[in-house]
Amino acid sequence: MMRGKRIARWVFAFACTVMAGCGFSLAGEGYGLYKNAVQTVSLEEKVNEIRSRESFTSLEEMPETYVQAVVSVEDHRFYEHFGLDLIAIGRALVNDIKAGRYVEGGSTITQQLAKNLYFSQEKTMNRKAAEVFLALELERNYTKDEILELYVNSIYFGDGYYNVGEASEGYFGKPAAKMNDYECTLLAGVPNAPSKYAPSKNLALAEKRQKKVISRMEACGYLTKEDTTLMSAELVAMN
Repeated sequence: MMRGKRIARWVFAFACTVMAGCGFSLAGEGYGLYKNAVQTVSLEEKVNEIRSRESFTSLEEMPETYVQAVVSVEDHRFYEHFGLDLIAIGRALVNDIKAGRYVEGGSTITQQLAKNLYFSQEKTMNRKAAEVFLALELERNYTKDEILELYVNSIYFGDGYYNVGEASEGYFGKPAAKMNDYECTLLAGVPNAPSKYAPSKNLALAEKRQKKVISRMEACGYLTKEDTTLMSAELVAMN
């Protein structure tokens, strides 16, 4: 019974998303793009490819601060939604309509992983529809922790670093498991715009983004106001 309700919720959510953002014809195009992608290279093969990399870092190895920072700044309802965040999608649609162009996507961590696995960064509606289908498949076949683990092991951090392990070694000279709070919160903000926030490019700008990460951690309940004040003071002292 619960499984049936869950599937119905997925179908309803997807239908709402498609009708609002893509339209029925684009949904068909997106489904075709999705099916072609997974038939060319299966999802299991893509996942195994990520896990086989020498720089792969398991979620258990990552500092708790880093995991909390990523969820806070990228997708704070990650552990609550089913791959799509209808609230974020609705907000993005409103902002896109107001701007008269595509300015905000409302993508979840699961959708971003889907894009990283198969699709280009091109912002087209049929690609977004394909991303939705793949996000739902990811949620059906992998746990939330597995999805988050795959995500941070496949995102771009600038300077040619394509996962958290490479980025930590490259920027800090240590494995991701050894990152301190400063490094965790700094690195969590980089994937939003690696060309701007990579520490090697502009540390001041990276630290400005870091402040937003810490603020989001407080807003999401991972840090108290006192924790935020203390962490901010420690970061200032480190510099």
